[in-house]
Amino acid sequence: MTASAAVPSLLDQAEIGADKALTILGDALSGADDGELFLERTESESLVFDDGRLKSAAYDASEGFGLRVVAGERAGYAHANEITEAAVRRAADSAAMAKRGYSGVAAEAPRATNQKLYGEMDPLASPAFSDKIELLREIDAYARAKGPHVVQVSASIAGERRSVEILRADGRRVRDVRPLVRVNVSVTVERDGKRESAYTGAGGRTGFEAWITPDRWRDQVDEALRQAMVNLDAVPCPAGEMDVVLGPGWPGVLLHEAVGHGLEGDFNRKGTSAFSGKIGQRVAAPGVTIVDDGTVPNRRGSLSVDDEGTPTNRTVLIEDGILVGYMHDRMSARLMGMAPTGNGRRQSFAHMPMPRMTNTLMEGGRDKLADMISSTKRGLYAVNFGGGQVDITNGKFVFQCTEAYLIEDGKVTRPVKGATLIGDGPTVLTKVQMIGDDFAFDPGVGVCGKAGQGVPVGIGQPSLKIGGLTVGGTAV
Repeated sequence: MTASAAVPSLLDQAEIGADKALTILGDALSGADDGELFLERTESESLVFDDGRLKSAAYDASEGFGLRVVAGERAGYAHANEITEAAVRRAADSAAMAKRGYSGVAAEAPRATNQKLYGEMDPLASPAFSDKIELLREIDAYARAKGPHVVQVSASIAGERRSVEILRADGRRVRDVRPLVRVNVSVTVERDGKRESAYTGAGGRTGFEAWITPDRWRDQVDEALRQAMVNLDAVPCPAGEMDVVLGPGWPGVLLHEAVGHGLEGDFNRKGTSAFSGKIGQRVAAPGVTIVDDGTVPNRRGSLSVDDEGTPTNRTVLIEDGILVGYMHDRMSARLMGMAPTGNGRRQSFAHMPMPRMTNTLMEGGRDKLADMISSTKRGLYAVNFGGGQVDITNGKFVFQCTEAYLIEDGKVTRPVKGATLIGDGPTVLTKVQMIGDDFAFDPGVGVCGKAGQGVPVGIGQPSLKIGGLTVGGTAV
């Protein structure tokens, strides 16, 4: 069965044809444990309106395939940007070198599915190109009309339509068409010679229509302007250990980086994760349940099937504080004696799949954000985050807060700038004191990097109160 039966087949349109491709793939995978032929065609478009004018408009189309042969812990991979018989034969000969001196048994194929988590719309076709330019012009004019303190506005939209097809040695073909869109707004404000900027973005696996209604893009502009104005009033953040309250939604990026990567199967199979060998053990405070869910309709990290053809799942990783599972692609699952979870992802046909997150979230609890604030004597309320760094082997992280406030005697007081959160993921999980009832997803802008590959992801969490985190600051 296919994930999108109505999608035109890339193989049927290619010079090689399905029958020849299957014969070549079958020979390459004979005696191997696993592998596939992955085909892809991607069309993308982006427009940037900056400094009151259209700064750039770009269109790109790419097409190619990757052929993988898996033998034990080895994998051979070759790719090309032309889908021809000669190219596929060369790739098969190269990838098959991984099974020299090896004789394996073919792993069970992924189960079939009719799961479809997004429509087959084409973000490049609608709205029209001229309408997209006019939309960006309207966003720019609306933001600049907010007052003389707005000195710079940048707005952009980006969309893609990615068609993938996966052929396995048993002849099964899985096809999927994946739309993806984003709308981004950046605003710079100035007062008394001081400038601050803020950014908002939103999107998902839909057409543009859901994100370009006037109320949606105006909300984005207003939010970017609000954040920039808050930072104009921000004071240097004091440093030290203090309780931290995280807002819902995007602050889940800390969870994603500091905890999520450590729960990916390849790191745990190799014993390099801080969570290796801890299945069944308590690794977090009671009430903490962390899930990776690639099945949420239209979310940025969702996939009907992963890049190996496995249907995505709702995979519970930590349940009520107990580690119960990892995220797996087919290779890590086979080598660890576990079931694939639909987390085999790749940036493009030029990359091998590996265990990657989809939409990673912490489930909501029963506490109120107001109670978290009122119960904090001295702390930090972190609403938005920027970049960060994480060491997978021990979970140590440093994250920059782009919007944060001091909590003094149970009240949110002054906004602060220069705040960073320092700690390690495993320890943070044990310090969760309160879990909010206000779960939210991020607005749809996440991009996850791993081993040089970037893929779209989703993030979600409720507000959280964490006791005793180290806060880095700039106050002297």
